[in-house]
Amino acid sequence: MFKLIATLVRGQSAAAEQALADRHALLLLDQQMREVMAHYQAMQRALALADTQQSEEARVQQATLARIEALEGRARAAIAAGRIDLATEAAATIAALEADHDAGTAARAQFATELVRLRRETEAARLRLAALHRGRRTAHVAEAARVARRGRTDAPHDTATLAEAEATLARLRTLQAQDAAIPDTPDETVDERLAAAGFGPALRPTAASVLARLTQEPGL
Repeated sequence: MFKLIATLVRGQSAAAEQALADRHALLLLDQQMREVMAHYQAMQRALALADTQQSEEARVQQATLARIEALEGRARAAIAAGRIDLATEAAATIAALEADHDAGTAARAQFATELVRLRRETEAARLRLAALHRGRRTAHVAEAARVARRGRTDAPHDTATLAEAEATLARLRTLQAQDAAIPDTPDETVDERLAAAGFGPALRPTAASVLARLTQEPGL
């Protein structure tokens, strides 16, 4: 019995954990994306460091070869002059430099192998991250649509519907069109009423005033 109860408890715990993960799947995905992105950036830094070390090792090796060549020339001159002591000292230095050069060659080979591996892994991670980013954007859009659909079905009965809002907008447009069809008739000013009654000059040209002006023009 105890074993059965323990199994049921574990099952309930697993189901609750899965339900929690399902409810917060997008939040979980975003956090996982941030952590994966941090790991990818660390890979990029490691790749850049390995590349820099390889370039530095190549520079050191070139300098070592140049010094070996210079010391060999001096050692030959010392041998020719009978200074075996100086030639022997130069030979010891040359031997140490050659050993250092050989170690550098091995290090460069190791760096080259590591660079190939890091470049391959970084490129694979980049492609997988790009696919994850695309999937994440799609998931956000799909989740927004799912929430909108759920909100529509879960909306309380007294909440306005889309059709009601559209009907209100149509009614508002009808009222605005009716108002626009009524011509504006501004109130007549006192000056206009006095002029119309014959008190004072007319405020605007009339057919009679224009005809009178034309008949009074020279040549008519």
